[in-house]
Amino acid sequence: MRRVNHINELSPPSLSLRLQSIPGKIHFLYLACFASPAPSALGPRALPCHIDQMSNTSESQIFDRPLLRRRRQRRAHEYSGFDFLKQEVAHRLDDRLYDVNRGFTTALDLGSHTGTMATLLAKHPGIDHVVSGDLSANMVAQAPGHRVVMDEELLPFATDSLNLITSVLSLHWVNDLPGALIQANMALKPDGLFLAAMYGGDTLTELREALLQAELQETGGASPRVSPFVDVRDAGNLLQRAGFALSVADVERITVDYSDALSLMRDLRGMGESNALLGRHRSPMTRKTMIATAEAYQGLFARPDGRVTASFDIVFLLGWAPHESQQQPLKPGSGKVNLGDALKMFSEDLKDPDKQG
Repeated sequence: MRRVNHINELSPPSLSLRLQSIPGKIHFLYLACFASPAPSALGPRALPCHIDQMSNTSESQIFDRPLLRRRRQRRAHEYSGFDFLKQEVAHRLDDRLYDVNRGFTTALDLGSHTGTMATLLAKHPGIDHVVSGDLSANMVAQAPGHRVVMDEELLPFATDSLNLITSVLSLHWVNDLPGALIQANMALKPDGLFLAAMYGGDTLTELREALLQAELQETGGASPRVSPFVDVRDAGNLLQRAGFALSVADVERITVDYSDALSLMRDLRGMGESNALLGRHRSPMTRKTMIATAEAYQGLFARPDGRVTASFDIVFLLGWAPHESQQQPLKPGSGKVNLGDALKMFSEDLKDPDKQG
């Protein structure tokens, strides 16, 4: 039995495409690369088909994405019983979207799974077309709107095709996150919005520690079991590197209570979030190691009532495709008031009782 707690805010292999007819001006880069349409269909910012910006070589691979896809395929029929975090984070991301005083006509939910976020997007006034995109055909078949089987590492959309891109708890499995963000920026129309949430920071730090202790005890060594997660500061830098304007990154922590660590591991398996690291041991975790992990988790993190807690740090990302109407930072040296003089005046005002409120 699980229980989601209130948040603590920490700080502000090739895939076939299953395409439906999508009205409007949504062009597919996949088709551009392999069907060679007229260059004008891609727009002036089009990426070349080989996508030089990507560094998706074998040396840069961290995750086994074909394995991830197979797992999503298998878990799709029962995913609704394990999507509680996806639901929670999607609603929080949706709240942030309502805070944006802008209208968007065409939106993509990137890594949609069964369409939790896409369903929320469809309720927004002004959003006429919602595209759901996921690695798994079985997952995306349950999503609303226009459905595309696609890879987050190679977006099948041409330049300036979309007004809004959202992503909920999917980008942490991307090998080349900077490259994926660059592609998202390119797919957005000028002044389009990118809004995403991904696992980051100290997500599952309790499980990491328990696994390490258990494997050292049982095997005398440790193997990679939990994915690396992006830090909020790095995430903000990545948005800037990808060319987004007015970018913001912040993190919130969600804690989930479990009766024991085995319940947590069952949930992770049901979510399709089991170990997909390329450097993992190919043999599954033994029952003995699994029980030792649960015991270590209980010994390290059990509360007085016997329950244990799992932490999930959710990094929220917001960035705008550049547009000339957006506020621009002043050029260095263009200020008319010296900061040192301003601070000196402020300090003197504080010392003068006649100038205090």
